[in-house]
Amino acid sequence: MRVLSGLGSLRLAVAVLTAISTVHLGLIAFGNLTDYETNHAFVEHVFAMDTTFKSPAMMWRAITSPGLVTTGYVLIIAWEALAALVLLAGLVAWLRRSPVAPKLSALGWLMELALFAGGFMAIGGEYFQMWQSSKWNGIASALPHVIISGLGLVLVHLLGSRREAESAAVS
Repeated sequence: MRVLSGLGSLRLAVAVLTAISTVHLGLIAFGNLTDYETNHAFVEHVFAMDTTFKSPAMMWRAITSPGLVTTGYVLIIAWEALAALVLLAGLVAWLRRSPVAPKLSALGWLMELALFAGGFMAIGGEYFQMWQSSKWNGIASALPHVIISGLGLVLVHLLGSRREAESAAVS
């Protein structure tokens, strides 16, 4: 009966979204490692700003150093992998009904949000003017990550608020 009462619950929804996010970010990191050059080229073109409008007032921002481009790309992959591992730890915690599960899921989604909203949309999109490129524009690809991680954060905090309210009602 206990299993049936949990079906469709907010707790299960957060756990399932944690699992989906874990798999998704894990596959992204895996893909970047096994097909390194495809997204390396993406990062290289975004940093170089070579397909933007090339406004002289903005081009000073371009980074063309191969070492800096590779460092940036490796940091992106490492961040994706670390976020996937944090979410995996959150998933394991959900399965074990550990009280740290919400915090781990929230941390993983904050990391995903930082990468895709902060890194890709803000830094890539605005600082490197990625939005100007018809070929090397990852803003649309970043948006689903922002939505999913944002939704996850709302749900996990809603779950926490609900638990706090239930605890206060019992007291």
